[in-house]
Amino acid sequence: MQTSTVLTFCAATLAVLLVPGPSVAYVVACGIEHGRVAALYSVLGLETGALLHVVAAALGLATLLASSETAFLIVRYAGAAYLIWLATRQFSRCGTRTTIARHRRGSVTHLQVYRDGVLVDLLNPKTALFFLAFLPQFVHPGRGPAVLQVAVLGGLFVLLAAACDTAYAVAAGGLATRIQASPTWQRGIRKTTGGVYLGLAGLAAFS
Repeated sequence: MQTSTVLTFCAATLAVLLVPGPSVAYVVACGIEHGRVAALYSVLGLETGALLHVVAAALGLATLLASSETAFLIVRYAGAAYLIWLATRQFSRCGTRTTIARHRRGSVTHLQVYRDGVLVDLLNPKTALFFLAFLPQFVHPGRGPAVLQVAVLGGLFVLLAAACDTAYAVAAGGLATRIQASPTWQRGIRKTTGGVYLGLAGLAAFS
């Protein structure tokens, strides 16, 4: 692949990533609710899900998803249902007070945050369709196997996405301690986080 192609791809990718989307909303909500370390685990989960989408695009599985309305709807509504479950979990905790120490130790594990991140990204069929539409624009048949080019470009996309999401995670996590010191703020943030998840569910199901 030519250097000019890679640089053009990176510039186009950054243009896409600099516009906050569902992934950013999820990372920020997680950072404010659970702290900086948990937010970084959520980023790791999201990028793992993105890598799986890249693999699917390289292997042609995304094409199958795009061509089958039934498969698309199944994945779409499964993702929406999972986000609704996350929202319900947040709303159910609004009546409880959690100290900072207990909040960081026991309310959620890093593995759970990572799993949620993977599923939030993986169960979004629009991500698969985005990779299917975006990556091939930079693939040149005469410059090596298309599968390898898609894999390389997808890997670059995930690395850039991880850098952007990490910046949001660090910023949001920095607010966590201050917010968690106030029970009123805790309840407000849980309601807001639940509302964010419901909003993401609506986007996943109807947009």
